[in-house]
Amino acid sequence: MDTIRTGMPLLARHEGEWVGEYIHVDANNVELDRHASHLQCMFKDEGPYPYYQINTYSWPDGRREEIHFPATYKDKQIWWDTDRIFGRAWEVDDKTVMLTWTRKDSPGTYLYEMIQLSEDGNDRGRTWHWFENDKLVKRTCITERRVK
Repeated sequence: MDTIRTGMPLLARHEGEWVGEYIHVDANNVELDRHASHLQCMFKDEGPYPYYQINTYSWPDGRREEIHFPATYKDKQIWWDTDRIFGRAWEVDDKTVMLTWTRKDSPGTYLYEMIQLSEDGNDRGRTWHWFENDKLVKRTCITERRVK
């Protein structure tokens, strides 16, 4: 039986807690936003969502946002269909996970993300490309370190 851990062994290496920083820039690389992040990547043996991620963002002015991303697993991919996004992730090679998703609150917008995991599994770099009506409008650069 193909389980998420056997079908996506690289993704399984992301299990744990990560802290980092998100930097959003526009298409001309002008900084739009910068904030701290804490992500929890969990694999569940029971229930409808074998993958569950909680993203907590915090800004220097005290704002805070927590978002839950439960995902199903099928055909060596994880799939999200939440009130916020619809998308999927798949492994490209032994270091790279790709994602694509649409924002349900923003018709015509879609994103692609690439995640690179270090050999020791303790650091990762992520980049997002935001498109609106097929035009690149923003990028997000994320650096993270495993803390648990």
